[in-house]
Amino acid sequence: MAYTKEVEAPTTEFAIEVIKAFQSIVGEGFVMVDEETRNEYGHDKTEDYQFMPDVVVKPGTPEEVSEVLKICNQYKLPTTPRGAGTGLSGGALPVKKGVVISMERFNKILNIDELNLQATVEPGVITEVFQKAVKEKGLFYPPDPASGGSCFLGGNLANNSGGPKAVKYGVTRDYVLNMQVVLPTGEIIWTAANVLKNSTGYNLTQLMCGSEGTLGIITKIVFKLRGYPQKNVLMMIPFSSNEEACKAIAAIYVAGITPSGMEFFEKEAAAKTFDYCEKVLNSPVTTRLTEGMNAYLLCELDGNDEEVLMRDAERVMGVVEKFESGEILFADTEAQKAELWKIRKNISPAVNWYTLTKSDDVVVPRANLPKLINGIKEIGKRYNFNTVCFGHLGDGNLHVNILKEGLSEEYWNTKVNEGIGEIFKLTVSLGGTLSGEHGIGIAKRPYMSIAMSEVNLGLMRGIKKVFDPNGILNPGKIF
Repeated sequence: MAYTKEVEAPTTEFAIEVIKAFQSIVGEGFVMVDEETRNEYGHDKTEDYQFMPDVVVKPGTPEEVSEVLKICNQYKLPTTPRGAGTGLSGGALPVKKGVVISMERFNKILNIDELNLQATVEPGVITEVFQKAVKEKGLFYPPDPASGGSCFLGGNLANNSGGPKAVKYGVTRDYVLNMQVVLPTGEIIWTAANVLKNSTGYNLTQLMCGSEGTLGIITKIVFKLRGYPQKNVLMMIPFSSNEEACKAIAAIYVAGITPSGMEFFEKEAAAKTFDYCEKVLNSPVTTRLTEGMNAYLLCELDGNDEEVLMRDAERVMGVVEKFESGEILFADTEAQKAELWKIRKNISPAVNWYTLTKSDDVVVPRANLPKLINGIKEIGKRYNFNTVCFGHLGDGNLHVNILKEGLSEEYWNTKVNEGIGEIFKLTVSLGGTLSGEHGIGIAKRPYMSIAMSEVNLGLMRGIKKVFDPNGILNPGKIF
């Protein structure tokens, strides 16, 4: 068990004593020290990173989390909270070994309050499961990350996830009213109240959202909900180049149109996704790309009045005609809409199936997207790597997957990282920052000084110290 005096494996007298204490709290069946389990909880979706924890603990109540954390804090054991393991920045990896606290048993929707448009849930609920549950009651939870079919709500909170709907409806933090949190020292608190307006002291709820599991472990969440929009229109719009697509996005918003989704992908991203869907998912894509077009937008409009939506769709068509665009594909059926979204949501797994990648999600003001994408391609040429770009360009959030392909391990871990630094510098120079929704974790930690001054970082370290005086919770992340 790793602690202040380095102990290499969970077989020492001290480790046995601590493991027995964990077992007495959560039950023997929820404390794992076997190599297979520790391996499983030592990686996520970030590159090929692997960090072996000493023990995996699966509590089932806030009180159990509290008692486990009290032991971890007493012995200064590195402690890593973990959700579904779908992260792309290494934020839930046990880089200091120690204890992984898995939140997968916290999987209940506790209450859906239809009158107040609120829901109380546990952090291990899968995002899509929650969305479907509230939809059955005519309600809407908009945050919709691409991994929604597997990621946990707690992980969405940890990274302030967004997804395609964020451009119109906002990101995860815009829907959080209150949280129950267990602090690293074991105290259980609520961060606010279940009210829509709150001006009572510092906003601990918003501070926790996006803190990547470094300040506390969330055990309950109160979300606000919306009424579910009954109608939607979905178009796939082809463009001759990435730059033309980016220019069109800004023009659509200038025209006063607010899509509920504005997703971008390159031709190469779609091609790899078609291959992945056919060979891995055994679900071929029947939609064909327009010949001679190299970039695509998925533009979705939603609401409750079909005539209004069709007028807005016509206005979108009028805007994109001013750019080098091709024939627009209207999704006529629900099946066709589902297929277009299948293309977009499978880009990330498709690219990672094709080759090892380094995944970044930079964000800039919308008007600067053309300069950003052109700059990324130029940096790739200088550093001899290929990129696949896609993402939520309606809110300026671009996902950049750098492809390993035939690059050597040494080059991949040295020169490519220098190129990533250049991408981040370009992003910041364009008024942007390092991450829109994936978080910093360990993957972007070396680059934080590009986006943040030492004063900013010092304030963050000070906040961390107040919440976690012994520095046990998710150590080695962000800073």
